[in-house]
Amino acid sequence: QVQLVESGGGLVQAGGSLRLSCAASGRTFSAYPMGWFRQAPGKEREFVAAISWSYSQTQYADSVKGRFTISRDNTQHTVYLQMNSLKPEDTAVYYCAAKNEVGSIGVYVRGTEYDYWGQGTQVTVSS
Repeated sequence: QVQLVESGGGLVQAGGSLRLSCAASGRTFSAYPMGWFRQAPGKEREFVAAISWSYSQTQYADSVKGRFTISRDNTQHTVYLQMNSLKPEDTAVYYCAAKNEVGSIGVYVRGTEYDYWGQGTQVTVSS
């Protein structure tokens, strides 16, 4: 069993920053690949960022490269998404996800590859 709870969303002006947090519980959380996805109203869910268990390797969507940073703190059982230089097109509900693959060396960018999802947190960026 893995439970994920996102927080840190809110309303910000374009160019501002937010840090999203995903608090996780589960015996083997530290060994799970993790990811962030987002979904805007009427749009398909899209990949944002992912981080591996081994070496904390990362992968980012082209639209957020250079602006967003994913990281994890296994001691605090938390994964973060630092979002800088926010744009109105970043407006969406953001979800964190975990893949049930203990000891994985991979980074996963497809939502269908993940097994556990948080409830989501709203991020709204105004012009």
